[in-house]
Amino acid sequence: MSNQPKGAIAGLGVTPMGKIYGRRSVDFAAEAIALALDDAGLQKSDIDGLLINANLSGDMDVRAQMTLGFENLSLVNVMSAYGSTAGSMMQYACMAIREGLAKTVVLVYADAPLSASRGAGQSYAGPHRYPLGGMAGLRAAYGNFGANAEYAMAARRHMHLYGTTPEQFGTIAVGQRKWAQLSPWAQMKQPMTMEDYYNSRFIAEPLRLFDCCLVSNGAVAVIVTSSERARDLRQKPVNVLGYAQCAPGDNLRTDRHPAVETGAKRSGEMAFRMAGITLDDIGTCQLYDCYTYTVLVTLEDYGFCAKGEGGAFVADGKLGPGGALPTNTGGGQLSGYYMWGFTPLSEAVVQARGQGGERQAPRNDFVLVSANGGILNFHSTIILSAQASGG
Repeated sequence: MSNQPKGAIAGLGVTPMGKIYGRRSVDFAAEAIALALDDAGLQKSDIDGLLINANLSGDMDVRAQMTLGFENLSLVNVMSAYGSTAGSMMQYACMAIREGLAKTVVLVYADAPLSASRGAGQSYAGPHRYPLGGMAGLRAAYGNFGANAEYAMAARRHMHLYGTTPEQFGTIAVGQRKWAQLSPWAQMKQPMTMEDYYNSRFIAEPLRLFDCCLVSNGAVAVIVTSSERARDLRQKPVNVLGYAQCAPGDNLRTDRHPAVETGAKRSGEMAFRMAGITLDDIGTCQLYDCYTYTVLVTLEDYGFCAKGEGGAFVADGKLGPGGALPTNTGGGQLSGYYMWGFTPLSEAVVQARGQGGERQAPRNDFVLVSANGGILNFHSTIILSAQASGG
């Protein structure tokens, strides 16, 4: 397949993030889209495609087109593969543009699960979010509901099989907090030491508070068009060189090496082949980090190290500032903000443009973006570059 651009990102809009109450998801979406349009130098009338990432609150459906004021769209849909949706949306937008079904497409994720009356955990993942009747209630009776417990079991299995340590998870958390201190968008700016990490409470052992992502109210919007059109707009184009999806299905099955193999391997292989580059070309990674464990296992499955060696690979701090593989340079979802797959995607755009300021990675020719959904059930990969081709 040609390694020429499959499309280009021309606009990026990121709202303030965190405990911002009194606004609906669609209010955040409207702000992010307005910021993205201004960033690209476009008008709302220039948009003929709208892809909406379904959110946890369930209040962003296709009717948002009317609320947001878009007219005469040739492409509109609401998509959900949980956290991996951003990569899927990018793939479908680029394919539609290449086939002439749309010219300029907005991708948006917005959510407002936080409220003043409930803590982050209850707002996002309390028992009220899950069906507890019938057979579905058996797990919940033992406290196993929501992502925390499932990812904790995944991390524990990795530790059991390969000797992975809490300190190795902590190294990821501490490094990303250092990145967050350099980002004006990040929610968490207070310094974190390894001692702070160990002193944080367990959420679901072995995962501590600082192993787990934030919960945020806010929105991110990205505008995608052809690489040719993007060259005439306000920002330096960020070309989409490769993309792919992989949905392993139920990876908790005992015949599938449960929870220690993800869709990153297959989707990564396809995306790199499409882009015409190798791992050695990657200067910075923006990896989905709902938990520290997710970063570690994703690095393994992309091939940066062998299966089981993720802990040793990250132990020297190479993912943090000054490290050999700058990763999640905006603080990620652990310390930056939590907008599902739009967190790594938005920071990837900043890095590819060279607009990271203090947090700018020294090598930004090719940026690897991952997105993960469910309990490692879905995965998408994007390769971005300011260059016009790979290879």
